[in-house]
Amino acid sequence: MAFQILLNVVLALVWMFLSHSYNPSSFIVGYLLGILLLLGFRKFFNSRFYMQRVWAVIKLFFLFIKELIMANISVLKVILKPKLDMKPGIFALETELKNPWEITLLANLITLTPGTLVIDVSDDNKVLYIHAMDINDVQSDIDAIKNSFEKAIMEVSR
Repeated sequence: MAFQILLNVVLALVWMFLSHSYNPSSFIVGYLLGILLLLGFRKFFNSRFYMQRVWAVIKLFFLFIKELIMANISVLKVILKPKLDMKPGIFALETELKNPWEITLLANLITLTPGTLVIDVSDDNKVLYIHAMDINDVQSDIDAIKNSFEKAIMEVSR
């Protein structure tokens, strides 16, 4: 991936020098042309096209923003009720992620979402123990995390 980005920057600089225009707009045009050129030659690279990973990072960011807003609304609903009828609890989430940075990112995304907190990670990095402010169905909460954050992190890393 780093090689593709470096090659794209070099192609953009070559475009700038060949067009005798040394301004940012010429660099951007060269960069976009470099993306198209790399897209055409992507089968010659060992790794996948780097813009797919960039797109996956952007999707992960917007997924986090969406989940953050939804969690804030649900926490606000619990707080504003006249009677607190929440069911706090701790559940275990078995993860398919393997790299330490993937597990750390998942734990941080869960912790940054209001109403949930990762309190511990198992020694083998396979299980995250999560405290939730309001648990209705443990399996649906596990499935929601696996289908959103964990899936998006796998798209970024693999």
